[in-house]
Amino acid sequence: MHETLPEESIVHHRLNCGIDLAVMAMPERPIVAFLIRLLAGYAFERPEHLGVAHVLDEAISKGTARRDGRALNDAFDAIGAAHSSYAGRETVGLVCTCLPEFVAEALDLHAEMIRTPTFPDDACHTAIELTRQSHAALEDDPGELARKLLHRHAYGPPLDRHLYGEKETLDRLDREAVVAHWQQFFSTDRMHVTVAGAVDPARIADQLEQAFEGLTQPADDRQSPAVEPASQAAWPIRFQSGQWHYDKQLEQQQIALCYPCAAVTDEDFPVEQVLVAVLAGGMSGRLFTEVREKQGLVYWVDAWTDHPRAGGMLHMGASTTPQRVDQTYATLLRELDRLGEDLSADEVDRAVAGLLTSIQTRGDMTRARAGRMADDLFYHGRPIAMAEKIERIRSVTIQDIRRYLQRYPRDRLAVVTLGPQRLTI
Repeated sequence: MHETLPEESIVHHRLNCGIDLAVMAMPERPIVAFLIRLLAGYAFERPEHLGVAHVLDEAISKGTARRDGRALNDAFDAIGAAHSSYAGRETVGLVCTCLPEFVAEALDLHAEMIRTPTFPDDACHTAIELTRQSHAALEDDPGELARKLLHRHAYGPPLDRHLYGEKETLDRLDREAVVAHWQQFFSTDRMHVTVAGAVDPARIADQLEQAFEGLTQPADDRQSPAVEPASQAAWPIRFQSGQWHYDKQLEQQQIALCYPCAAVTDEDFPVEQVLVAVLAGGMSGRLFTEVREKQGLVYWVDAWTDHPRAGGMLHMGASTTPQRVDQTYATLLRELDRLGEDLSADEVDRAVAGLLTSIQTRGDMTRARAGRMADDLFYHGRPIAMAEKIERIRSVTIQDIRRYLQRYPRDRLAVVTLGPQRLTI
């Protein structure tokens, strides 16, 4: 497979080794950014080893067959490369920025990390202990804890999991579990690579072919969902509606709610982006002005969307006093409903302008370009031109938002309250 988007000089390949590669050649840029993503996140963990993806992420840079952790860091420092990694719900990612003359060395170092990590016993032990501490610290972060509890009820397995796993699963983790996760999921048929900057796409492709040759996972070892190719695997949301209360002595009562919305691949996704910007686009958003500033109901309020690969959820959250939990909850829903009644053209224009400003400023950074292409490969299976995305947002109207609200009604809600007071409405 080979695809070129001339207006942005993006070249898209499916390499012989199995990697899905997109390269944006930007000769004028002084740095190169690349992102390597593997479908290996916590949705793919074994149920008895929840948290292993995060532990793997913490331990993978602590040594390879060729170098120990200190030597690996020294090798990155020697070329001035800034590198990091993360574990997410469906993917594990490795991110790097470097000067164009060192991109080949930086890619080779990442191939070394991905292909031959040693996962030293002490590094795995430390990573497990740090993950235990992060899991325990959730008790002191009511907002994050409420979101975790909401996901547990609303999303269905395995998307309902949390990055830090659970206490009992962390107690089972050891180096063998980390190695097993790496062996099963770190393969080129589960890998997306995106590169942006002053590079030659053909040279990048050749280097990756050589660096990752033979890393394809045997078909019999792949885990459900059995979608071919493995790089297109996706878990569906199994939404469950209802209200759940968790009693906890807090001064600020937490409210978290969600319901199904458009997937990133849906034609309504740009409409959803504008709708959320109207609700929560900074200090001019309806939630801030109406719920916090005018009524003084909340300490914090926001709306956002969350998009697993195969679906979407619209979230709203707030922290308020226990005495005002019913009023705050009712007001959140009222502000959402009012979008279909009195939305103005000025609000839509302001939301669109804010989105486009963000895309064309922060989104123009080299690293952001690589990240945007990685999202495109993850959701769409191909890069999408920036101009196309901008035009779709720019064309959103009041009528589009009203149609969206009819297509994705809030008739099924998952609601979690965390604090001393349960909802009575």
